[in-house]
Amino acid sequence: MRLVATAVMAIASLQTVAMAQPALQPLTPPGGAKAGANAASYGIGYEIGMNISSGGISAEDISKSDLMTGLLDALAGKEPAITSEEIRAAMEALGQKVLARKSAVAKKFLEENKSKDGVQETDTGLQYQVIKSGNGATPTTASTVSVHYEGKLVNGEVFDSSIARGEPTSFPVTRVIPGWTQALLRMKVGDKWRLFIPPELAYGENGSPPVIGPNEALVFEVELLEIK
Repeated sequence: MRLVATAVMAIASLQTVAMAQPALQPLTPPGGAKAGANAASYGIGYEIGMNISSGGISAEDISKSDLMTGLLDALAGKEPAITSEEIRAAMEALGQKVLARKSAVAKKFLEENKSKDGVQETDTGLQYQVIKSGNGATPTTASTVSVHYEGKLVNGEVFDSSIARGEPTSFPVTRVIPGWTQALLRMKVGDKWRLFIPPELAYGENGSPPVIGPNEALVFEVELLEIK
């Protein structure tokens, strides 16, 4: 399970980019003698935090003091204070906790969303809302399509947008996440839909790091421009 390995890999990878150093001090102003070293230290710590966060682990899930102890022990080349079996068991438990929490958030969002005006739900759990109706052809599983789209997390954060890039995207209908495939097989050229995709029809337990965590429901606006 990728989630379980995320934190371990993030901390372990530090050994390849850093060496043991004295206790951290506050960053000095730009140009100060220690600015470079301390900025690098902060950057390494930030990268570790981002890697851990991309697996859905939050600050509330960890003990900061134990995290630092493990980090410094690894940098010093010490043997782990607990066994590898204990580490694996603890990481597995943490992974299951994060997966359950993310799943609950997704289910709550979708349950509340399906009662909103204009939202329809298929028997697979895909929800959609028609923004604009077209009158063109409908793709098949053999089709390649051209679309404009914008993808968001349920908190409204945009993680991808062909609109922002200024050009549509083309792909085979069956070479995208299941939620997209199911929607495209219902759409007509000219349609613009808002999709609400449950985790199992998106990226599931693995997510798509670093932006999409495990068990994330996703929201897309998709406009079907052309069948090629």
